[in-house]
Amino acid sequence: MRKMKGLSLLLICLMFVITACSGGGGAQTEAPKTEPAPAAEHAGSETPKEEEPAQPAAEPVDLGGRVIKVAAWWDLTPAGNTADEKARLEKIAEVEKKYNVKIEFVNVPFEEYMNKFTTSVLAGEPFADIVQLEYKSALPAIMKGQLLPISEFTTDQNNINNEANLQMKYPAIGGGEYGFDNPISLGLGLHYNRDLFKKHGLPDLQELHAKGEWNWDKFMEIAKQATKDTNNDGKTDVWGFSGWAIDAVKHFTAANGGKIVDDANGKEGLSDPKTLEAAEFINRLYNVEKVVKVKSGNKTNWEETNTFKDGDVAMFPAAEWMLGDVTFEVGIVPIPNGPQGSPEATYANTAASAKFIPKGVKDPAIVYQIYEETFDIQSTEEYPGQDYLEGIYTNQEDIDMIREHIAGTGVITVDEAYTDYPTGAFIEDIIVNNQSVTATAEKYKQQAQAAVDKMGK
Repeated sequence: MRKMKGLSLLLICLMFVITACSGGGGAQTEAPKTEPAPAAEHAGSETPKEEEPAQPAAEPVDLGGRVIKVAAWWDLTPAGNTADEKARLEKIAEVEKKYNVKIEFVNVPFEEYMNKFTTSVLAGEPFADIVQLEYKSALPAIMKGQLLPISEFTTDQNNINNEANLQMKYPAIGGGEYGFDNPISLGLGLHYNRDLFKKHGLPDLQELHAKGEWNWDKFMEIAKQATKDTNNDGKTDVWGFSGWAIDAVKHFTAANGGKIVDDANGKEGLSDPKTLEAAEFINRLYNVEKVVKVKSGNKTNWEETNTFKDGDVAMFPAAEWMLGDVTFEVGIVPIPNGPQGSPEATYANTAASAKFIPKGVKDPAIVYQIYEETFDIQSTEEYPGQDYLEGIYTNQEDIDMIREHIAGTGVITVDEAYTDYPTGAFIEDIIVNNQSVTATAEKYKQQAQAAVDKMGK
């Protein structure tokens, strides 16, 4: 994970800043360079040059009993059920004593969360020192100057496995690095009902993936094979696919190398040929081949994300946390790449979230350091998230698929951050109203770009 710069250095800088009554602390100091003695001096001198004594390490800053609050819309308190959780609870107590602080985990209901964040930051008194935010909520906050960049007090490391117990910088947003969180091997993939596949003699998707045959054409072929009337009553009772149509378009757009909105460059993405190709493909699933189960009768109803739990759907996009109550064996592969896609991008990460430090937090660098130190434990896991994944998946092949081919391939998708961005209307017109994909993109292109431009201003 990306660690803080050396603790001693940080504290020296911090104490210097406090002494100077300055709030920023952007200056860095380097240890004086010591020139190596000439080789002859080491080899022939009877009285080698005396080295200066090492400087004592700086004492930890005493924060006088300050309460450091860490907030999310769930309870972040380690439960103490695993060896790692117990070790972290002990580490938290150690860190609290070391810095004379109290670490408090704040659980705020999701529907109240952003209002609490916004009102408290605007008042100059953030309700927590570290806050969990979805990227689509963080982006507007960044544009309004309500979050602090963390690049000034973290170093630049990329290999999360080297520091598995600490924190890592999350992908840049709003033109800078703001988010951080624990490293963990997760990602949304295309799950499939292994029981149903075996019953109907369908090819195993992981075998197709291993052979390099897993693509949109093969996906469509299997979806059509799986869609059947098994009891000859004239009605389809097994389906090839299910899901929320809006998310399906986003996922397949990402797997085709596109984005619904190009937030980095401030451009709408609805008219991107990669988006159009994905929308055409999803429209074909629903309205041409008719291989999608729509339980609610509304193709764009978000509740369709859970339709797969009925057990009569072959393939469905889902996050791992959605599988807790399924009654059949599942497998997982990446969402197949489209004609313009690559294995580096396989799904739209529409719910990406991380931890951020709000504007107004006192001494943010030391707050980050203290929080990071609570993860500095000797983990019993072979990789981040091992206990969690093994608690969900019974087949090691599925965990390997996630870690090797899905984790890290999500395209962070923040179209929902832009007020009036017409993703829903765009997909509704295509999937529900059977409108031309190209004409629909042209219809909403200007509205989409206006929404992006408005935030930029």
